[in-house]
Amino acid sequence: MEFNNLHEVLRNLYDEMLPLSADMAAVAKGVAGLGALFFVAMKVWQALSRAEPIDVYPLLRPFALGLCIMFFPTMVLGTINAILSPVVKGTHGILENQVLDLNELQAKKDLLEREAMIRNPETAYMVSDEAFDKKLDELGWSPSDIRTMAGMYMDRQEYKIEKAMKEWFRNLLEILFQAAALVIDTIRTFFLIVLSILGPIAFAISAWDGFQSTLSQWITRYVSVYLWLPVADLFSSMLARIQSLIIERDIEMLADPTFIPDTSNTVYIIFMIIGIVGYFTIPTVTGWIIQAGGAGNFTRNVNQTAMKSGNIAGAGAGSSIGNIGGRLINK
Repeated sequence: MEFNNLHEVLRNLYDEMLPLSADMAAVAKGVAGLGALFFVAMKVWQALSRAEPIDVYPLLRPFALGLCIMFFPTMVLGTINAILSPVVKGTHGILENQVLDLNELQAKKDLLEREAMIRNPETAYMVSDEAFDKKLDELGWSPSDIRTMAGMYMDRQEYKIEKAMKEWFRNLLEILFQAAALVIDTIRTFFLIVLSILGPIAFAISAWDGFQSTLSQWITRYVSVYLWLPVADLFSSMLARIQSLIIERDIEMLADPTFIPDTSNTVYIIFMIIGIVGYFTIPTVTGWIIQAGGAGNFTRNVNQTAMKSGNIAGAGAGSSIGNIGGRLINK
């Protein structure tokens, strides 16, 4: 199953569990009703004890909360999701356009790199079977020619092994990159499900005097967690755009017939490591957009995990690049 399908599964999971919030409405109605009774009685008693006219407007708050609890999936969650969904669709559209351009440029660059290596007589036989056979036909059967043939076979095999190692490490980083995005999306879905199912309870508790801030805290946390996905899409779009600019520059340099391409993909590896670490800073960035309290410990743990992941990935990249560079120097 592809990673895009896994993200779609998470979105379907949220949609399927959203109606469960209606099951909590029965419990929330009792809590809110009792809170509304005490709230109205206290306000009326205070007004009567001070011989002041009763202000009816503040007394409507518990009744408004009761309506929200009764129609929570449609009135509350439906309204918030309808307002925020265009933001998610807009950022996802930006990401799709950037990834499409990046894939086209990467395919063009790979083709130009192969053509550049074929143009170079020293590397043509390693990437082209025709050039390899042609060079073998030009050699004779003298001892020096036999040594040259053996060296050609060794160089060609070493090139294939080195290329396979680079592809393996590149695929590993891509898996870690996709896994980081999936971790953020999974935690986001879990938070949204918990906030949605227990939302009626939060609204009911806010009907009690002294717990009014519960309502505003629930709304800010829900909106903050909901915006994790748009921020992640924007971050991925930024990385894709940077890689597109780098590939466009490489394509311009490959237009020079004398240019010898670098196939180590060092820059690509660096940006993959940046992406892995950067994904775990999304909760912090979203907290700057919507100020929501209560997630400090989670954000701290996520940042520590990101630093450990970055150190591991960086160590792996450094060792791989060092081994490749050492083999090239020995040549």
